[in-house]
Amino acid sequence: MFRQMVRIRAFETRVGELFAQGKIPGFVHLYIGEEATAVGVCSNLKPSDYITSTHRGHGHCLAKGGDMKAMMAELFGRKSGYCKGKGGSMHIADVDIGILGANGIVGGGLTVAAGAALSAKMRGTDQVTVCFFGDGASNQTTFHEGLNIASIWNLPVVYVCENNLYGISMHQSRHQKVADVADRAGAYGIPGVTVDGNDVMAVYEAAKEAIGRARAGDGPTLLECKTYRWKGHFEGDPTLYRSVEELEEWKRRCPILAFNGRLLEMEALSPEEAASIQSGAEAEVEDAVKCAAESPFPSPEEALEDLFA
Repeated sequence: MFRQMVRIRAFETRVGELFAQGKIPGFVHLYIGEEATAVGVCSNLKPSDYITSTHRGHGHCLAKGGDMKAMMAELFGRKSGYCKGKGGSMHIADVDIGILGANGIVGGGLTVAAGAALSAKMRGTDQVTVCFFGDGASNQTTFHEGLNIASIWNLPVVYVCENNLYGISMHQSRHQKVADVADRAGAYGIPGVTVDGNDVMAVYEAAKEAIGRARAGDGPTLLECKTYRWKGHFEGDPTLYRSVEELEEWKRRCPILAFNGRLLEMEALSPEEAASIQSGAEAEVEDAVKCAAESPFPSPEEALEDLFA
């Protein structure tokens, strides 16, 4: 799990640099600071399980086993990307390993997840669907529709709210009366659990129970992971809606540094091994960047291929 968090951080840090250099078109929404949630949850999943993601989905895709080279190429708009360069950051999908798609629509994955879970139940498989979404998305109608249908049909789905305190630029306290999004689970008669989203082991244990419950046929759970995004809503966002002190406080609670320290204390990891994991992740990212930069753009004649309406 430590290695996966480091890989995600290295990928996102490099993407931020490349975007600032004008090498990545479109928008990117970075996941830096939230790595423990994706890794803690996805470490409990089988390759055949499903996830639905958000517009901040790079971390989810990497944690579920996504190909870093194909992801980087997609961000570069190149032909070797997951969507052949026509989807970009917010539309990465790999159905072969259960990644049903990142999503540019806030709350767009909530009902898709219910559909995937219904499919698994009707086919009689033991597949579980995990739906990632943010605190802002929990105000969307799709949140209530998705949880309601999953509840009454007892579907094998885990709804994971990544509560990073901001719906775009609005603090959670200004768009919700509830302090814990997990409290909303009670309205649908399902368990609601809140954990420290920066503690990868706490996330892992909570997700393990929720996923096991879903796989056993006992229905959905709403899991809220309280975390924080270090970057703005999108790259280029000046983040005038929050203070420097608030950001620095959350950086002191870095999920990777915290887990690194814990592993060192347990003597499960040495400083040399940690440094090797870091350098290995950076080398992997640079290899992905090189492959992406060398891949051709799709031709104009391919613009309407692989599109569905």
